[in-house]
Amino acid sequence: MQRITREQARRYAFDWRDEPLLQVQSGETFEIETYDASTGYFKTEADLAVPAKRPGFDRSPPLANPIGGPVYVAGAERGDTLVMTIEHIEVEDYSWIAVGPKRGPLGDTTRWPELSGQYTTKIFKHTNGPSGTTRDGTVHFNDRISWPITPFVGTWGTCPDREVATSLDGQGEWGGNLDIRDVAPGNRIYMPVHHSGGLFYLGDVHASQGDTEFTGTAAETKSTVRLKLDLIKGRKLPGLRIEKPDSIVSIYVYRPLEGAVEQATILLIDWLVTEYGFTPTDAYCLVSTCPDFRINVYQMCKVGRLSYVAGAEIPTKYLTKAK
Repeated sequence: MQRITREQARRYAFDWRDEPLLQVQSGETFEIETYDASTGYFKTEADLAVPAKRPGFDRSPPLANPIGGPVYVAGAERGDTLVMTIEHIEVEDYSWIAVGPKRGPLGDTTRWPELSGQYTTKIFKHTNGPSGTTRDGTVHFNDRISWPITPFVGTWGTCPDREVATSLDGQGEWGGNLDIRDVAPGNRIYMPVHHSGGLFYLGDVHASQGDTEFTGTAAETKSTVRLKLDLIKGRKLPGLRIEKPDSIVSIYVYRPLEGAVEQATILLIDWLVTEYGFTPTDAYCLVSTCPDFRINVYQMCKVGRLSYVAGAEIPTKYLTKAK
């Protein structure tokens, strides 16, 4: 099986000029070994998020959020669609979160001075599950609190059309640093192709994350991701999409949040009309009346130039494919 090793997965931009590290066929399974968002800096609670101590933080933007790629998919051309299916994610034996001055929405707070006056790093131990791996393991927040490891890929996508976007704050209809917890094993993620081969990158795996990733970091970890990319020829979608076993989700990235929510919902309505046979009136009314329609706010953290990431979701039990 082809693989991008962890030491190879140290690029910090979605750059169409990079030489591909792998060439795969549509549907071929391969692996990418990822660094955590700090490229290995955070190992213990003594490793604090002091910018002057962090390698690459003398750059603007800083060298953070490394990704592996590009992966060249044979036959992919501008106007096609790639579909990512993650077979499994195996995280390492710990994850971390780091807070402190100027980090996140409480980095300047006077209400709780410990959040804005000192740096704090928390290390979370991972234990294996019944499989003997972390695929079904546990995150230990402390001695009292724990939860299942629910890994997902935070930064991923194809190279954008014309610009070169950093892996730290690049975002768009092509992907980027989106921290969508539904980019997880068992789901299908649809993204556009703007360049020959698609030029796909992936990194920034989280062991778990709460909605919005409020502090700006979640349970950041190293991992091995096994995945495949299927090619759909001649199909150009209006935005990023996710198909889960029991629901569909349309994604939009924007600031302010209400703009992201509105456009994600409009894209979902378009999906219902173009592929599920709904009339525009029925689709419009469905999202406003169905009690199981949901808005997911995946990422809404105050970090650099990041916009907010919203997903509009509806269960497939309400849908009937257009004939």
